[in-house]
Amino acid sequence: MLGRITAQSYSFDQSFYPYNSEQFAQCFFRDPGVISSLRKMEAGVWVLLGRPLVSVSVEVVPCTAVSMELFDPIYSCGILRPSGHIVKCFHDVYPDYDELRQMLQEEDSDHYYVVGREQREEFLFRIFRHLCLGGELCQYEDTINPYISTTKQVYKDLISVQKHPETKKITVVSTVLKVCAYDELGQCYPAREEEEQTFAYLIVDPYKRHVTLFSYFYGVGNFTL
Repeated sequence: MLGRITAQSYSFDQSFYPYNSEQFAQCFFRDPGVISSLRKMEAGVWVLLGRPLVSVSVEVVPCTAVSMELFDPIYSCGILRPSGHIVKCFHDVYPDYDELRQMLQEEDSDHYYVVGREQREEFLFRIFRHLCLGGELCQYEDTINPYISTTKQVYKDLISVQKHPETKKITVVSTVLKVCAYDELGQCYPAREEEEQTFAYLIVDPYKRHVTLFSYFYGVGNFTL
């Protein structure tokens, strides 16, 4: 994923209301500052968006997790060994496959719902899934820890929380929107063609009035030795 995943942050000067998320996304992609700076990838090269878009589809993504507890069932269902190593398994298509990716991808897996349906929709789980499945050429981890620790760091960097002054309860204040933008030729952002691992999320902090566009363009990433 290296070199193809990015987070670009912007500020805005009007109030944000979750019920108005679609209008907010439309305005975001038509803003001159966004048009002149937002990058997308075409043929493996970063290019500027360059022009306003015709329309934007918006999916509100649940984002309520304030701990890593939703991953607890993964540790006790047979996906992992006691050491944290991921259990390998046979697959008709993929020669190097494991129980974790099977749980993430295949609904008929015995472990698919060890993480419940609602929890699988959470932004935290979506980040985890994206990182586990990786890019077009991916050397998968042997243990769960790198996936969990990276997911936690990315999530922590992207969302904002607040603590209730009396109850001390911590809650997420960010609104997360999965977005797909269209020009006169059809879908153009995050990519022309749909791909399960290609994504674009707007993460809105209504109090600081910051918005971050977190995106990934599926393909062959950079290599490091």
